[in-house]
Amino acid sequence: MGTGKRGLIATAVTVIGAVAALAAPGAAFAAPSPTPTPTASPTPVTNKDIEAVRKQLDTLYHDAAVATDAYNAAEEKAEQQSAQIVALAQKIVKGQERLAELKARAGAAAAAQYRTNGLPDEAQLMLSDNPQEFLDATGRVLQGQRATKALIAELTRTQQDLKQYADDASAQWTKLEANRKAKAAAKKKVEQQIAAAEKLESRLEEKEKKRLAELEEQAAHQAQTAWLDSGILDEINGKASAAGKTAVEYATNQIGKPYEWGAEGPDSYDCSGLTSQAWADAGKPIPRTSQEQWKQLKHIDVKDMRPGDLIIYFDDASHVAMYLGDGAIVHAPRPGRTVTIAGAGTMPILGVVRPDA
Repeated sequence: MGTGKRGLIATAVTVIGAVAALAAPGAAFAAPSPTPTPTASPTPVTNKDIEAVRKQLDTLYHDAAVATDAYNAAEEKAEQQSAQIVALAQKIVKGQERLAELKARAGAAAAAQYRTNGLPDEAQLMLSDNPQEFLDATGRVLQGQRATKALIAELTRTQQDLKQYADDASAQWTKLEANRKAKAAAKKKVEQQIAAAEKLESRLEEKEKKRLAELEEQAAHQAQTAWLDSGILDEINGKASAAGKTAVEYATNQIGKPYEWGAEGPDSYDCSGLTSQAWADAGKPIPRTSQEQWKQLKHIDVKDMRPGDLIIYFDDASHVAMYLGDGAIVHAPRPGRTVTIAGAGTMPILGVVRPDA
């Protein structure tokens, strides 16, 4: 195990949240009587140590982003299911009103039959003082019988509809409860990952935090340089659509606002909250999460992308940004950061999607 501050940093990387301040005994000097043991000088924290912290932070914030997507997806489904339950409840109320009306009509028909003592048509004809009047009435009776059959059919159909509505509502409640649990579990995971990352960062001294920021910037610069050196910009020359320009304008107007997981604005955003709201402002609603944006929107070759298109990052589609042109993106990076412009190649690109294809 390392000594001094280096030991603390190395342990923090491997056992987050379980480290106490470490100190190692120094060399003892011979003396005729016991003397205090001097403490060894702290071993300087190297760039290698800080780089290990950077990678650990990347992992923690990436896992938080994955959990955030799961939270957003559960929340979106819960909202849809709640809306479906409300719609079904409205159908049930209308169905019950219609059923009451049909029952009233059926009751009136039964009362009319009772008033004729339930006699068959032949008997009523024999007892009638005016056969012609009876024959005229018979036509009306036949019409009434057909109407009664239609009434009974509609009554049965309405009862069946009400049962189906009730069954559907019950099923939606079950799904809603499942998504509420998924949402709660994802929220807990997000909070745990962010807390672990913040705790790890808090152990760094100011000069080490500065070195960490420098290493992060250096890693981003190297990734962007490698992406540009591939000659990709020589192939990208797409021009933004009218809707794309509106989406870009919205997204860039949010620069400087803080990242907040699960947020969709107007004061803070997570990565997919920013892109979904930008395109909603452009009149083109898109899925809420980066993973669903990747699944549902049209895929575009990187060389064909244009401003307003969305770049999906990492193999699990856990991050999304909006392409601005000239190799730049606007995005909400992670907790502790703000909406900002960055290089499009600073993260591993999974692919590109176009909301207004």
